[in-house]
Amino acid sequence: MPRHLAVTCTLIIILLCGIPASGSADSIVELPVLAAIRQNNLGVFEILMMWWDKKPEPNPVQLQWILAGVRLGNAHLGAMTQAFAYAVERTPSVQHSGTVSVQGVAYQPANSDGPSAGAAMAVGFIAMFKGDRIQRGIALTGTFEPNGQIGPVGGIPDKIRAAAREGYRTILVPRGQIHDARWNLIELGFQLNVTVKEVDTIDEAYQLMTGQKI
Repeated sequence: MPRHLAVTCTLIIILLCGIPASGSADSIVELPVLAAIRQNNLGVFEILMMWWDKKPEPNPVQLQWILAGVRLGNAHLGAMTQAFAYAVERTPSVQHSGTVSVQGVAYQPANSDGPSAGAAMAVGFIAMFKGDRIQRGIALTGTFEPNGQIGPVGGIPDKIRAAAREGYRTILVPRGQIHDARWNLIELGFQLNVTVKEVDTIDEAYQLMTGQKI
C-alpha cells in the first residue's frame, strides 16, 4: 500500500473516534494541508477532516474547529472563517444549516489555521457542500483572497518535501511562485518526482483537485 494511503487510513481511524454518529465516512472531506516550520526544512503534512451534520439548526450554518476535544467557534478561526464564508457564497443552491466541524492531525506542531492554508480550506469547504471528493495525491498551498484569487505564500520547498514524503505527486502553488529568488520549484519537483503547477484562482484549483467545476 502506498505510504500516503496508509497514512490517510490511519488518520481516518483516529479522527472518526471524534466524529458523531450523524457524520458518516461518505460525507467526510479529507483535505491535505501543507505547512513549513522554521526549525528545519522538512515541512509538515496534515490531513484536515471536514464534516457537515446537515441539521436544520442552527440556521445559518455554523463552523467549529475541534482541537484536543475543545470546540472553538468562528471568533477563533481566522483564515478558516474567511474560506468558509466564501464556500457558502459559492454554493447558493445548497441549504446552509447545521454545523460544520473541522478536525486535524499533524505530525509536528503546526498552525493549520494559518493564512497559507486558506485556499485549500476554501476548496475543501466547497467540495463538502457540493458533495464532491478531493482526489488523492494532489495538494494545494496558497492564501485565500476575498475575490477568489490564490495569493503567495512562503516556505514552498519545505511544503513540497512534506507532500512528497507522504506520496503526493501533484502540488499546486500560487501563480508566479514557481521561480523565485529563493527557489526553483521545477528543479525541486524533478528531484522529488513530483509535478508542481501554478494556479490563479480557487475555481482553477478546485477543478484540478476534484475533477469538477464549481
